[in-house]
Amino acid sequence: MSKLRFALDLTIGSWHPRQTRGRLSTEAETETEMEMETEMEMGTDRHNATNPRTTCQAHWTLVILCDSGGTMASTPTREDAWTLLNEFTDNPSLLKHALAVEAAMAAYARRFGEDEEVWRAIGLIHDFDYQQNPTEDTHLHVGIRILRERGWPEEWVHTVASHADYMGVPRDTVAAKALFAVDELTGFLTACALVRPDKAISEVKVKSIKKKLKDKAFARGVNREDVRLGAEELGVELGEHIEFVRDAMATIADELELPPREG
Repeated sequence: MSKLRFALDLTIGSWHPRQTRGRLSTEAETETEMEMETEMEMGTDRHNATNPRTTCQAHWTLVILCDSGGTMASTPTREDAWTLLNEFTDNPSLLKHALAVEAAMAAYARRFGEDEEVWRAIGLIHDFDYQQNPTEDTHLHVGIRILRERGWPEEWVHTVASHADYMGVPRDTVAAKALFAVDELTGFLTACALVRPDKAISEVKVKSIKKKLKDKAFARGVNREDVRLGAEELGVELGEHIEFVRDAMATIADELELPPREG
């Protein structure tokens, strides 16, 4: 259980001093317990019978107790997601994969009129626990538990969990479908770029990518059926989907170390 404590000193005029205690419950079956302890030092006119409202000095101490499923104080940001990713991941290839997925998710968020900041964050954290938990018995099982313990939004947790079929979580939102659709494809596009002499992601042609998808010996770790199914679930034609994700990755080519061809 985590505890956050902060104090607020304020001077309040014309106020009836009182003590307040409260309890808040969240929809995620978690509880945040809030205690406010108020100590008052009354002004010199506190005994003035004609004016019971007095000026007082109040010291409030707010204690927030969050259990393992507590909610965060505010919606996580892209920076929060990047920090979480780097807490559990230092492998350069995995970090670049997360950035590629982030770029693709951001592009699709704009296309579908969704919250780009949220989709970016989801893209960054989708595999944040993989380096330390690389098997189906642990990957995402551990990550989902960590996200819930730290109070990340349940909808985000659901989306992250849904991108692996073995988790048995339905992809019933457009964000979940987008994440599944771009995950395997970004890895495959990276492989396609790396075999080029210039390693330029922007120069990889859709026709060439489709041809390599049929070559089971190339990037054999990529699940071709997931690439095909991802585009289908998202409702985007495969060639268009490939081009769209490639172009999204090209916007951060330097970060992915897949820079544009010189000249």
